[in-house]
Amino acid sequence: MKTTFKTCQRFLLAGAATMLLLAPAWQAVADQHMPGEGVTVTPARATWDTGWFQAAVYSQVLAELGYEVDRPTTLDNPPFYQSVAQGDVDFWVNGWFPLHNTYRDTFEQGAELIGYVAKGGALQGYLVDKKTADEHGITNLEDFKKPEIKSLFDSNDDGKAEMVACPPGWGCELVISHHMEAYALTEHIEPIKASYSASMADAMGRYQQGEPIFFYTWTPNWTVGMLKPGEDVVWITVEEANLPEDQKQFEDATVVEGVEGCVEDPCNLGWPANDIRPVVNSEFAKNNPAAAKLFEVMSIPLDAIFAQNAKMFDGEDSEEDIQRHAQEWVEENREQVDGWLEQARQAAM
Repeated sequence: MKTTFKTCQRFLLAGAATMLLLAPAWQAVADQHMPGEGVTVTPARATWDTGWFQAAVYSQVLAELGYEVDRPTTLDNPPFYQSVAQGDVDFWVNGWFPLHNTYRDTFEQGAELIGYVAKGGALQGYLVDKKTADEHGITNLEDFKKPEIKSLFDSNDDGKAEMVACPPGWGCELVISHHMEAYALTEHIEPIKASYSASMADAMGRYQQGEPIFFYTWTPNWTVGMLKPGEDVVWITVEEANLPEDQKQFEDATVVEGVEGCVEDPCNLGWPANDIRPVVNSEFAKNNPAAAKLFEVMSIPLDAIFAQNAKMFDGEDSEEDIQRHAQEWVEENREQVDGWLEQARQAAM
């Protein structure tokens, strides 16, 4: 069959037109696969290093959506909540609620909670080494008003029991200060507010030498991995819940059943169980539906956080170690991670 030049020209022009019509669709498919391409994300992370693993995991998964994720900025609570509302940082995954309700007013300025890193399983409270608690009948914070109890934990002879507490700027520091006043313990307990990791390492050393220890902790945390409740330490109770005004509505939730290693069951820890949640800048979430969806559907089991925290305590605590731990967790849970990524990409269509 004879083909003229004009016929060939018509075929070429038709093909070109078809390509132009299909190009936007092809481009859309590419954009759905990497919806974050061209967007730089500025994460933050808390000053407590037990939350750095979670920050690394979320950052790595965001990068799989094409986002350029900066190194995280390490912030205390007050500057973080101000920064995320103002858009100076885009998110962190270290929100503890209701503990961080103190900062909820900043949400009206441009931040929101999206999803859950871990739901309802984050406990907090006060612990004493089991040997001392059993020998001296320590079951309650009120016991520290007794001179013979205080003296067991008073290494500097100032008449107060020393308790590893929280550094200034942490949400737990505000609640501990409230408890000291509410339970009339300011003359009996001295909260140690230095670096938590260093203070707990010192407490571990004293415990290993057979000395009494008294400390605040939370879960997930390496402390209750290394010092097992019920074997090495015990959770002690409060007579009745007394929380700061912004958490008053959660006072009934401080009594928890089945707490392993508590001196009583049910156990009034004095603290409600917390959700660990991503806190995200609202404008960022609006402009990045794929990232917002990822925050909504993604989570990390508490056991995984416990296990990683234990590795950090054993010396794998460099930035490279933490990034490697995160990468290993992502790969070990590849099927689930891919499911989250697919949901995020669908949200960007």
